[in-house]
Amino acid sequence: MTELLEIYDLKGKPLKVQERNKFYAESKKEYAAKGKISKKLKRIVVLLSNSKGRIYLQKRSRLKNENPGLYDKTIGGHVQKDDTWNMTVIRECAEELGFPASILSKEEFEKAIHTTNLSIVGILKKADYIPNFQSVRIAKNKKKFIQPFITTIYIGYYDGPIKFIDGESSGIETFSLDELKDEIKTNPDKFTEDLKLMIKTYENHIKPIHQTE
Repeated sequence: MTELLEIYDLKGKPLKVQERNKFYAESKKEYAAKGKISKKLKRIVVLLSNSKGRIYLQKRSRLKNENPGLYDKTIGGHVQKDDTWNMTVIRECAEELGFPASILSKEEFEKAIHTTNLSIVGILKKADYIPNFQSVRIAKNKKKFIQPFITTIYIGYYDGPIKFIDGESSGIETFSLDELKDEIKTNPDKFTEDLKLMIKTYENHIKPIHQTE
């Protein structure tokens, strides 16, 4: 199925609708020629924990062209043409990890995580909106490049089974926040630059549910 994406300039002005593979092919050519990319698209990022505060991280397949073999955020996905941020999160939770999710306001979220059966449904909230997220990518040749995105970041909890679906990753692992911070400090090359930044920025959101009361 063709994935159509809305393309913007770096100031956020809509430019066109383009097929995903064509956009990335053009972006790589532009970066090779100019050392920068002048267009961006919308994407969502999810950092998901269980109720004990253990963070789910995907390990990217070694066959991936970018950041191969590295630990990354729980879920990431492009916002397709005419879709909303929240709809994209719900779709990606179902498609990548096989669970239903509900997106709530901050007030609803704080109540729901204490009253919802999290083994049945994931509860998430919007944590941040970054109009110019500079995503650091490492190619198979070990060279780094920057891919700009319009990014909305979501934080949430889920305790149920994960039916790993995304064949482009090699699995899911969980870490406590302290374990993850220690591992990033000890073995920084095992993690994407984006994940390191997000853990540093949003670590106060990541805690066992009983500590949120």
